[in-house]
Amino acid sequence: MSDPMPPCPDAVFLAALRAIVGDTHVLTDDHDVEPFLHDWRGYASGRAAAVVFPADTDQVSRVVALAAQAGRNIVPQGGNTGLSQGAVPSDDGRGIVLGLRRMTAIPEIDTPSGVLLAEGGATLSAVHDAARAVDRRVPLSLGSEGTAQIGGLVSTNAGGIGALRYGPMRDLVCGLEVVLPDGRVFRDLRALRKNNTGYDLRNLFIGAEGTLGIVTTVALRMQPVLRAAAHAWIALADLDAAVTILAGLQERFDTAVQAAELLSGPQVDLVLQHIPRTRHPLESRPEWSLLIELGSTDADADLRGRLEDWLADRFEEGTLTDAFIAQNEAQAAAIWHLRHSVSEANKLHGHSLSHDVAVRPSRLPQMIRDCTDAVLQAHPGATILIVSHLGDGNVHFIVHFTHDAWARLSDPAGVTRDVMARVHDATEALGGTFSAEHGIGRKLRQELAARVDPVRMGLMQDIRAVIDPDRRMNPGAVL
Repeated sequence: MSDPMPPCPDAVFLAALRAIVGDTHVLTDDHDVEPFLHDWRGYASGRAAAVVFPADTDQVSRVVALAAQAGRNIVPQGGNTGLSQGAVPSDDGRGIVLGLRRMTAIPEIDTPSGVLLAEGGATLSAVHDAARAVDRRVPLSLGSEGTAQIGGLVSTNAGGIGALRYGPMRDLVCGLEVVLPDGRVFRDLRALRKNNTGYDLRNLFIGAEGTLGIVTTVALRMQPVLRAAAHAWIALADLDAAVTILAGLQERFDTAVQAAELLSGPQVDLVLQHIPRTRHPLESRPEWSLLIELGSTDADADLRGRLEDWLADRFEEGTLTDAFIAQNEAQAAAIWHLRHSVSEANKLHGHSLSHDVAVRPSRLPQMIRDCTDAVLQAHPGATILIVSHLGDGNVHFIVHFTHDAWARLSDPAGVTRDVMARVHDATEALGGTFSAEHGIGRKLRQELAARVDPVRMGLMQDIRAVIDPDRRMNPGAVL
């Protein structure tokens, strides 16, 4: 670790920041800074000397170099939609929050190559619009797409409902530009399919949550637009039927299966209770529902008719009890709006202890049962809510308390730790992971240290020490 620089007085440091990015792009007033000091749920907060918004990569580089020279920490923050408290500053108040909201350009779209370049502050929604303008798409779908920024999505290796077909963000990225903790710029934006020139350094930064650098530009792979689609809401006979249905869908429709989302009945009920203009597509209220999207680039593919026939056979077999097949885009949008509203509904209803766990899909029903039993044995007053990217084996296992019930707990921090341990223990017993797509952030740092193989942990520490020896880039996150 290098020798620390003597502390730089706030006035001098802030003046130097303003000289780089302009007076109006350095926020220091308490009222202006306050929105950037908390995570999305409001469960964690910190302090910062300033919030800084550079206009381009050169300004980012100069700000980072200045912070390194002044001995100041930097917390990169995108749309701040993460759920692992990975973009919250520390409590010392000397560091800065650095945002890329001024860096929203789409500098290049190479349609024949299927490549789109976006600056780190561009929202996912803006990227979708840019790809749509050239009759292409970037197959990442999130409920927060209007706020989530591309740099942050890369830094957290975001997943979403499209990961079943196309993989998480790591599989969509074909190039990066990153400002390193000392201000140097790593550029790998050639976006070549084949490039065997040594170690694949690009992947170090995907999922690093800003601890190794700030992602300023991303090259993304575009896909052809889907010309035919089918969307269904399926009432399952039981939880085990989810795996049976998914396997049958993949055998029948192969790569046309775009998404398969599992929802528990109590989770659906909370959305219907709190989110206006949502309605259940079925008259029944099943304990388990499966949302399906099929898609094809062939406009003549009769996916809806084929899906209807296939589901009719499953009804006869008894693996499903009811189904709704969307007849138009409005009906399809309505069922996916219900799915994407779960986080907002849960936030309105109470306090969620959300766990982002994963096992092999075949083990997912057993994992849900084991986790549920383990938690309710100790906390019978909790409600278990399930949202699962079934095809990935990824389960958002949510232990939910009403606001009043949470306020009555004598030791909420102890309950949080106990519930986390029970869920993670049950998941690991089935060969799973305690962090599937939300990342480590500050929330799971101790879990990472306790549960990850020591060799893996040591290698991560070594990499961090080489790239950021003073640990000034997003300190307290991940490691």
